[in-house]
Order: sequence, then C-alpha cells, then structure tokens
Amino acid sequence: MELDLGPEIAQFRADIRAWITTHAPDGLAELADWNTLITTGGYGYGRRTAATQHEAYRQWEAELLAARLICPQWPEQFGGQGMDAVRVAVFNEELDSAGVPRVNRGMGESLVGPSVIVHGTDEQRAAFLPRIVSGEDVYCQGFSEPGTGSDLAGLQTKGVVDGDEIVITGQKLWTSGAARANKMFVLCRTDPDAEKHAGISFVLIDFTDPAVSYQPVRQMSGAAEFCEDFLDGVRAPLFNVIGGLNNGWRVAMTTLGYERGGSASTLHLGYEREFWELAQTARKRGVSADPLVRQQLAWAYSQVQLMRFSGLRTLAGLAEGRQPGPEASISKLFWSEYHKRLGEIAIGIEGTDGLIRPDGDGYPTTYWQNVFLSSRAGTIYSGTSEIQRNIIAERALKLPREPRPTANGASR
Repeated sequence: MELDLGPEIAQFRADIRAWITTHAPDGLAELADWNTLITTGGYGYGRRTAATQHEAYRQWEAELLAARLICPQWPEQFGGQGMDAVRVAVFNEELDSAGVPRVNRGMGESLVGPSVIVHGTDEQRAAFLPRIVSGEDVYCQGFSEPGTGSDLAGLQTKGVVDGDEIVITGQKLWTSGAARANKMFVLCRTDPDAEKHAGISFVLIDFTDPAVSYQPVRQMSGAAEFCEDFLDGVRAPLFNVIGGLNNGWRVAMTTLGYERGGSASTLHLGYEREFWELAQTARKRGVSADPLVRQQLAWAYSQVQLMRFSGLRTLAGLAEGRQPGPEASISKLFWSEYHKRLGEIAIGIEGTDGLIRPDGDGYPTTYWQNVFLSSRAGTIYSGTSEIQRNIIAERALKLPREPRPTANGASR
C-alpha cells in the first residue's frame, strides 16, 4: 500500500529527489550504510562515525547547509525551510532511498531549538539558533539524575541566582553524546520552596567549563556512550535561562513533546533491513526450515509491517492537518518492546555461538549480540515502557489515573 499525498507533495518529492541526485557527492553513499539500524556506540557505529570525517561528507554537509536543508523543519527566519511534517517525512524517505545521510544537529535540532523558538526571546533566538544550524554548538541533555528514575520533577540539581548569573550545582546521569558536546541544556531547581513541578528552570550551559566533569558509564553491551556528569558551581548568564526563571517545567514539556511525525514513514525501514539480515542469518545457520524459527520470523516481519502502516496513518493525519497526540508514546512502546524481543529471537537463531564474544580489544560483540544487549535499554531511555503505557492509558484511552502514594503511604 502506498499513500497518495496529492500533487503538491508529489512535485515536492520529485524536486527533492532531483536535488539529491544533483548535489550528493560521488562516493558518499558507499562510505557507510547510512540508514541501516545501528545502536549508538554499538556494532557498526564506529564506521559511520569515521565516515563523517570524510571529505565527501563535509561537502554534503555544506550543500545541505547552503540549501537550508539542515534543520529544514525550522522556520525560514531561523535558518530552516519551514517544512511541515509531511515534507520532512518525504525528505527523509528520499535520503533513505538514495542511501545518503540526513545531516542533523542532534538534540540541538530536535530539542533545544524548538524550545528556544517557542519560549525564547528574540535576542535568545538570535544568539543560540544559528550556532545550532551551523554545527558550532553541539548539545547534550541534562535532565536525568541518580535516584530519580523516571520522576523528572524529582530532580535535585540546584540553581542559585548570583547577580546576573545563575550558579548550578548537581549531578546528571545517562547523558548521551557528552564526549561530543560543548553545550548542555539543564533542568535545575531554582525555587526549593515551590511545589514539585514549579520552581524549575531550563538553562543552557557551557559544557566545556572547568566546573563540569563527566565520566562514561559502561553498558552491558560494552559500549560507553552514556555519561555521568558533575556540575560543581557552573556559572551561566541569566540570559541563558529559557522561558524565564522557575518556568522550566513548561519548557521541558515542549522539549519532550516536540514530535511532528517527520520520521513517521521511515521508522520501519531500519527494522526491515535488520529483519532480512536475520532471515539470512537463519539460512546460514541452517535453521530457516525450523517451524519455530519460521514462526518467530513471521511474527517479526508482521511487527515491522505494523510499524509501516502505523507510520502511514500518522502521515495521512498530518497531511490533513491533524497534530499527533499519543501516537509518539504508542510508537515508542511498540518499537522498543519489539526490538527487545527480536534480540532474543536472534540469539536463539545464533545458538551456542551467540554465547561467545569475538576476540579483540575492549568488549567486542557481534551484531546480534549487540542487538540482544543494547535493545533492552530501549525500553528504558526516552521514557520507560511503564511510563509510555501510563500515557497511553490516561491520555489516549482516558482511563482513571493510577493512584499516587502520598507521604504517609496512602493513595490519592
């Protein structure tokens, strides 16, 4: 099934396809498998990272920047093209089809930028947004903390106003990309006497400040992409407080909720490629005729197709002007639980060989070992499966809210 998005989108698809064909440097697609599913820090990640240092990639980045195709969903006055979600999805599809990368600015593009656009002043937008588009500023996220789990509002990091500066002290955890970042967006408590969700501020800090230190957190897959961060009196000008003091929770909700469906129709593609790799592995292992394996593979294929049709449904809604509701939670719950189960199936197909790591320095793993180990984290980061189920139940199905314990142990 294909989705007819109308003649205007069809023309946009033809135009963007022609642009990619004309401007993509020779050899770029061959540098890495840009669009296959690769877990951050896992198998194949190093090759893709190395490829971003190649001259062809740098040339491609410059072409995209000149055409305002980096952060293309941002409004034109902030360096983008003002693409709606349907056009972003089509752009992603055509990049995937051509085998070339979507150059993005990570959390700066998807999280910080939208929050500054919505809640920042004109002066803040002028100061922070161009540096995200150009790639000068690379952001990591300072939300999670030790001991608070999924209770974001339970954060303990403190922000104290000192003249025209804010001084931040505390500890953050599970920070992706800390080693590559020069900036961090931090939630800190600036009014300890306010109610739990009040008195929180959203601040942009210099992550290269001497008062910042961090250390990698080793995962069971052997990767160490996440970090633990220590903020020992980091100073930032009050100018860097987005949305105003004690209004950080509102800004954070914009940050966490910025989902406009741009990947709706491409989410399944990486999982589909991975499925066919697993089917080929089953053939190589001589178990493709096993009834149980065939049943497991049929299940996996059906799940990937459900992702595809769900994405098309979201895209069709966006084309009609409907904004996504709880679909992001449904999608996140679906793909993370699917991928965890796929890792278990893959290790079963690998058999006893799946129990033995390959030789090499550090903690090397095979592709399927990495899927098995790292996919389990997918049910935790970006909102645990339990949190996603609560969101779906309460916001989509309108079920009664789960009772919350009070200080004396009673429920309310």
